[in-house]
Amino acid sequence: MFTSVLMIEKPLTSEDVEFVTTLHGDEGVSFVVLMQPRGDQADVLLRAIDDVAIGDLKKAGREGDEPEGNEAKAPAERALDHSLAALRAAGCPAQGQVVEKHPLDKLKSVVEESGADEVIVLTEPHYVEEFFHRDWASRARHKVGVPVLKLFAHSE
Repeated sequence: MFTSVLMIEKPLTSEDVEFVTTLHGDEGVSFVVLMQPRGDQADVLLRAIDDVAIGDLKKAGREGDEPEGNEAKAPAERALDHSLAALRAAGCPAQGQVVEKHPLDKLKSVVEESGADEVIVLTEPHYVEEFFHRDWASRARHKVGVPVLKLFAHSE
């Protein structure tokens, strides 16, 4: 069985689940999901610039309003539970956790502990972070010893 560590920042949509569960054809896949709320991932300015770049001015103006710290944990846990249930419903073993601090260090240890074959970073586009190689996928490639695949999440 193929093991993928899946880094997400919002609940998986049905399209996301179908996409990640069919990447390897008929080979069975198990998932270790690391949920990192977007509010803790990058600074507000970079997220706002990303929002402006894709034309979402309303979202850019609300960037500082995202919950952080303890306020972000409960929604993140619900998103994780939803995502794990969706992966299991698709027939894939799945476990996971909310990552509150040092997501890349946690990623490295989870890859090592689980014997993962790959890392899939499934997030919304973050153009500024990607340009400066500050996004999860770019930084993870230098930290873990397995292939890192960057995919864009679907929206409901």
